[in-house]
Amino acid sequence: MSDNHSDAPLLRTPLYDLHVSLGAKMVPFAGYEMPVQYPTGIIKEHTHTRTQAGLFDVSHMGQVFLVGPEAAAALETLVPVDIIDLPQGMQRYALFTNDTGGVMDDLMVANFGDRLFVVVNAACKAQDIAHMQKHLSGRCKVEVLEDRALLALQGPAAGAVMARLAPETAKMVFMNTATVNLVGVPCYISRSGYTGEDGFEISVPADKAEALARELLSHPEVAPIGLGARDSLRLEAGLCLYGHDLDVNTSPVESSLLWALSKPRRADGARAGGYPGADVILGHIANGVSRKRVGLRPNARVPVREGAEIVDADGRKVGVVTSGGFGPTLEAPVAMGYVETALAKVGTQLSAMVRGKPVPVEVASTPFVPQRYYRG
Repeated sequence: MSDNHSDAPLLRTPLYDLHVSLGAKMVPFAGYEMPVQYPTGIIKEHTHTRTQAGLFDVSHMGQVFLVGPEAAAALETLVPVDIIDLPQGMQRYALFTNDTGGVMDDLMVANFGDRLFVVVNAACKAQDIAHMQKHLSGRCKVEVLEDRALLALQGPAAGAVMARLAPETAKMVFMNTATVNLVGVPCYISRSGYTGEDGFEISVPADKAEALARELLSHPEVAPIGLGARDSLRLEAGLCLYGHDLDVNTSPVESSLLWALSKPRRADGARAGGYPGADVILGHIANGVSRKRVGLRPNARVPVREGAEIVDADGRKVGVVTSGGFGPTLEAPVAMGYVETALAKVGTQLSAMVRGKPVPVEVASTPFVPQRYYRG
């Protein structure tokens, strides 16, 4: 899970002491000391999230306000996504693209009325903030929220737990956002997450983060969950991890994220193009791509890991695994990777090379487990 690229001293989130007191095993991740698991272990944490509710510390991620009447139009110059028509009180998935049509990061954008609220990945945080400051500062205020933590409450019991704390959250549906009072302070929340389950992400002032975490953990359904289970949960849900399944050399079309490229920004849309790499991406939409991200189900008990080569029946390299591991809900290994487009059809039989031996894998549809977002 380590995504550390420097010798800089590791940072700590406002919940560091709480993690340690809960017996977490702390590891370096994106420059932070983060809990990879708690004493119950990854499998039980994973299952608890799928059956009850898990609490995740995602305070290492970047939180940014874009303030001003031109914020949405300005942000559209960096993403292939419709931000101008994003309704107030809604959140949308977006991608920063580069000039060659690759993905610099994936992010969430919420419309809070007089401002946009942007959440970016921890490993790309400094780069993304610099990117926004460079390209947007002339048109809106780029305000980095250094003093806020971010918690995620995920699982089928998340809605009931949140409704006890803030009854107005019961009427929120998937991708709704709101400002609600929790532990006596305004928090920015969205009904969303990274597990495939119903749930909420909660931005809270850093000095109230531990109080909120303890309040949530006091509910019998809620248990703390580390980065290990976060990874297995998102993999089962078929969700991409930046730097693994998405990168600067791969377009959103190759990444099977066509659904995220809003119609108004496509070739025949009202605001076609106008973002970095638009010509490449619109060309990929029109003409197709030579490789695509697919789900993979290994037909053996052997987990197939990131970096494993994918070969066809003749042993010819046709792709690579970008995420892989054990899927506790499925009680079987799962993986994602890139294969030649001709081989991307569900049911295609291929092999992944594990320690020099071919392991049979089958191209499968994602998500591997049904998404259970709350849509009302």
